Amino acid sequence: MEKLWSKIKIGNQELPHRLAMAPMTRSRAQEDGTPGELASLYYAQRASMGLLITEGAQPSDDGQGYLWSPGIYTEQHIEGWKQVTDAVHEAGGIIYIQLMHAGRMSHPDNTPHHRQPVAPSAIAPGVEMFTAKGMQDIPVPRELSQEDIQATIADFRKAAASAIQAGADGVEIHGANGYLINQFIGENSNTRTDEYGGSIENRARFAIEVTKAIVDEIGAERTGFRISPGTPLGGIQDGEQGPELYLYLVKELAALDLAYLHVMHLGNEQLLQDIRSIWTNPLLVNRAGRALEDLSIDIDDGLADVVPVGVWSLANPDLVERLKKGAPLNEADPTTFFGLGSKGYTDYPTLEELESLDR
Repeated sequence: MEKLWSKIKIGNQELPHRLAMAPMTRSRAQEDGTPGELASLYYAQRASMGLLITEGAQPSDDGQGYLWSPGIYTEQHIEGWKQVTDAVHEAGGIIYIQLMHAGRMSHPDNTPHHRQPVAPSAIAPGVEMFTAKGMQDIPVPRELSQEDIQATIADFRKAAASAIQAGADGVEIHGANGYLINQFIGENSNTRTDEYGGSIENRARFAIEVTKAIVDEIGAERTGFRISPGTPLGGIQDGEQGPELYLYLVKELAALDLAYLHVMHLGNEQLLQDIRSIWTNPLLVNRAGRALEDLSIDIDDGLADVVPVGVWSLANPDLVERLKKGAPLNEADPTTFFGLGSKGYTDYPTLEELESLDR
């Protein structure tokens, strides 16, 4: 794991090692979308991870999918995130706020305006959503008009500016996991016949236009992008042209000189190698099902520059120290992943705290 502990530059920031904290939904924001009072502690506890990529923050009322997810489009949101970024910086970390528009992966009961979800096409994902009333079927979304698309791009731009105003070092555009940008990419979720649907170039257009708007607003050196080729999340199917589409998208994003590309890797090794050959800036690879002993394998093989870590960093605020010492890890409790205050959020013990209990 020697390469894992070498420094690397992301945008205009130098990281102390090649680990990063992956974005993870935690559903602990206040009802208005302002980060909860424990969020500053949660992220600051994990500052030794170097680069922290936050949970997805919606760029608008329409962008909210889950209960108690944070926003980044009001003054209250900015002030709440400012407390988080200040705490992380004081602890020595670097923080990128992930911008996530849920699109059709939502329910009227979960949004401030209680309106129908929006999407590239009026096609329901065929899955359920957790709401205050329990699990409910996600309704058919409203198809975005061309005017709506331009307004949504403007929402992303404003959210990126708000993130920087809140003290974030950059933003990650969430183009993965079945959410709005991924819905434009998906063959079965986008049946449009205008310039945002049909061909590879058209299905990638929304992702590229969002990215260009954000780069124009805050700079390429502060902008990352996340993809998840082949993921079935949210009912998305890439279709036979999926790999070709992603290679086209990566080439277009590479031309923008972004700070990084973040790949949720589900096993298409040839596609990952092709992406690596195109993408010369830092590449983050989150390999599904990876064993702890294989943590640095993609870095060692030259396929990745940084390894984002999810659940292990959730349950181990001092993961870096534990890995360096070969110490055992805390086991994560899935029943506390979402919306339960401090339990399973800020109360996982560090090695130092465990040792003090043993004295």
